[in-house]
Amino acid sequence: MNIAISIVEDDDALRESMARYFTGTGETRCLGTYATAEEALVDIPQNPPDVVLMDINLPRLSGIQCVAELKLILPKLQVVMLTVYEDTDQVYQALAAGACGYLVKRATPEEILNAVKEVFRGGAPMSSHIARKVVQSFQAISRSSPETSSLSQREQEVLNWLAKGYSYKQIADTMNLSLDTVRTYIRRIYEKLHVRTRTEAVVKFLKR
Repeated sequence: MNIAISIVEDDDALRESMARYFTGTGETRCLGTYATAEEALVDIPQNPPDVVLMDINLPRLSGIQCVAELKLILPKLQVVMLTVYEDTDQVYQALAAGACGYLVKRATPEEILNAVKEVFRGGAPMSSHIARKVVQSFQAISRSSPETSSLSQREQEVLNWLAKGYSYKQIADTMNLSLDTVRTYIRRIYEKLHVRTRTEAVVKFLKR
């Protein structure tokens, strides 16, 4: 596995440090680095990576706006936000724009690498503090959402673990269930919420 990564980050030292790290892992390679959203929007569509690491607080055009524009051009592009922001509004805006993961910048290089690999495999990683805020938002909305109230207690538990970024196998192990049972719960959750992916489910709760 050799995952191609592009980095959009206006801090020169951090951007170059990340590029060196990902080039040296043996599992990833840095395809391009950009100091602004404008630079990324010019080059990434011509040279698309597997995963983009995107800062939110960029000069002029924000990282969230950059994600939204990139997704219009490259709908299947996988983006992980790297940010100092932890508020729910920023999380929702990033996910709604098309981001697949959301990590705080104090995450270790190894945690960021694991998030890149998880996104590449189809997951939606979030830092623990972010996941907690997502879960809290879900729980607050669940008390008044007719759609959420249609979920069984076990389905709500599964959705909570999904919102925390757990893989299907991790959920099965945590809840002492078989992998097939977890898949069944997730299929029912998606049917009841009229969504197709974990990110859509989380975003739908936050948006409501």
